[in-house]
Amino acid sequence: MAASCVFRAVLSQTLNPFRWTGRNLIRKSGGVSFRQVGGCVTSRSVAGKHLACWEKVTRHEFIGKIVQDAESGGGVRRGGGGGGVLWGAVAFSLFSTSEEDQRDEAQRKNDEMILLLKKAKLSIHRGQLQAASGFLHQAIALAHQTHNQQAIIYTYSLMANLAYVQGHLDHAEKLFKAAMSFMLSGGTPEDDNAVIEMSLKLATIYAEQNKSELADHGFRFCTESLEAKLEKQEQLPAEEHTEEQELLRKDTRLLLGLCLDSRARYRASTLNLNQAAQDYQRALNICRQEQGETHPQTLVMMSDLATILDLQGRHDDALVLVQQAVDLSRSAGHPDQHVLLGNLAGILLHKGHIEDSVRFYQEALSLAQQAGDQEAVDQIQEGLKELKKRRDQQRKEEQEKPTED
Repeated sequence: MAASCVFRAVLSQTLNPFRWTGRNLIRKSGGVSFRQVGGCVTSRSVAGKHLACWEKVTRHEFIGKIVQDAESGGGVRRGGGGGGVLWGAVAFSLFSTSEEDQRDEAQRKNDEMILLLKKAKLSIHRGQLQAASGFLHQAIALAHQTHNQQAIIYTYSLMANLAYVQGHLDHAEKLFKAAMSFMLSGGTPEDDNAVIEMSLKLATIYAEQNKSELADHGFRFCTESLEAKLEKQEQLPAEEHTEEQELLRKDTRLLLGLCLDSRARYRASTLNLNQAAQDYQRALNICRQEQGETHPQTLVMMSDLATILDLQGRHDDALVLVQQAVDLSRSAGHPDQHVLLGNLAGILLHKGHIEDSVRFYQEALSLAQQAGDQEAVDQIQEGLKELKKRRDQQRKEEQEKPTED
């Protein structure tokens, strides 16, 4: 657990400067969901296209809670007895800054903030990232003005994800730390899944920045914290195994799977293939158990593990696994079937099965074009170029062979 302590110390040192001091901390922002981290080492196939579809049982969607607060105790109360209404009218006429006036202003700001957050999410969905950034800047200002802690955390999280997707890693790091700062200062435990999820995002940023020590400590903090949490949950007496506890257990396991998946990609990018394979295998086991054999993420995990096995020279094991993933994807209607087919084609190429590789690359290319996945199209075309070189080399070698009389 030493690494966990080190990472907590790093967080403590870096979070302090982002405590709210009464002014807007953020001057610029940008981009959307947290998808990937670290470069995914591929066997000249399409493994770089990676689904971020780890299902979460619970989500940190603060807008619904904000709306509930606005419509209940946090909203403006009207009505009452006739005398109260009369006195309220008199008070309003005498005092322009009455309590009712202040509540109306707070409610107006709250409603405006919710609308801005909805506009930001819609803009993100449409790919209008600059517009989303503008809406989020306005929303965070209102969140601070109304001292709405949940809205502050939620908005900083959106801004951080936006900056991450746009490649503004330093800025994303600061925004994630700001969000975590408000969570921890508000009493959220360090091992809360929301805190660990943000810690994972920081670890992935450090991985992309080649800050290997911070990345290693971050990934270890996340996995060790979740493993300890799951161990405690397993030790609960049977009578305490409520439906809520089961949801938390599943959420925690899936988050552990996501952590292992992210660390595996990081380890693969640094060519620590044995460790990457171990993490992928553990993540795949979790995915199978919690989401099923044919779930899209399960199939992607199978394909990713096959890619690592292929890089280790275990081509037969890789082929069996990726073929199984492709067969299941055909029956289940996988949304990114072209990715799996591209990996299959790449592994077949490495085994020397040129004609089979051509066939699957061509099928993958057709599906990728239909899906409008230009990234996958580019990678498949790179695979086809490598395949052509192999073919040309084979022909040249055959031509150079001495002919028998």
